[in-house]
Amino acid sequence: MEPSVIRKRRKSDEELFIGTAESEHVEMYLKAIWRIREIGEEVKISSVAKMLNVTQPSVVQMLRKLDGSNLVSYGKGRVELTEEGDRIGKQMIRNTRLLEVLMKDSLKIEVDEEMVCGIEHHMKDIFTDALCTLLNHPRKCPHGHDIPRGRCCS
Repeated sequence: MEPSVIRKRRKSDEELFIGTAESEHVEMYLKAIWRIREIGEEVKISSVAKMLNVTQPSVVQMLRKLDGSNLVSYGKGRVELTEEGDRIGKQMIRNTRLLEVLMKDSLKIEVDEEMVCGIEHHMKDIFTDALCTLLNHPRKCPHGHDIPRGRCCS
């Protein structure tokens, strides 16, 4: 999901891109649902709330919104990612884990989750694939989790 973008002109004619908080919020939910499913747990309102450190009513509200946007199928306590929701959640996980590998293995700095979270939403596919290629297509992140393969990995 490409974040909505506002373009502002600076005196130097550089373009400044600012993604919306709303699109990042959506991506965080999809990433959390993808992760919960990845570890083999049933996706429940309580598990999403715990992972994101938000209230259960907030989760219900967002799940209804995601259902209306055809990113999840939500009803009667059942939460499933749609094909598009799965694609976005997987991409967010891939971005996160590649950035963690970059920090630890290439930059030799401690993985900073806050910094990773700030960057992962702004990575386009071309950048993610280039980063993956630069890092020699790592299969695991520093936490030992699988890194989803991209088109560059075939």
